[in-house]
Amino acid sequence: MSERIVRLLGLGVRAGSVVIGVAGVRAGLQRGKLACVVLAQDAGPRTLEKVARLAAARKTPVLRGPIAAELGAGLGRPPVQAVGVADQALAQGLMSAEE
Repeated sequence: MSERIVRLLGLGVRAGSVVIGVAGVRAGLQRGKLACVVLAQDAGPRTLEKVARLAAARKTPVLRGPIAAELGAGLGRPPVQAVGVADQALAQGLMSAEE
């Protein structure tokens, strides 16, 4: 399941429809540009508080992905705690991958 999430997010990165990192995700949520958010399993409590609360206020779905190291490695980055998805179709694919 988490492999599929990372693969789909990798496609989103190449398409330019993904925001990587807590600051970028928060900015995207504030602007109402994100269809869903993926948080790492081991995301810190501060990240969870900042991102999850803002996502809930914006009624944006939040998914739990793999640990930060796997998430980052799959996206060609260092460990990543939060990823925002702007593309609605990609967000639907991620939500169906989680089930």
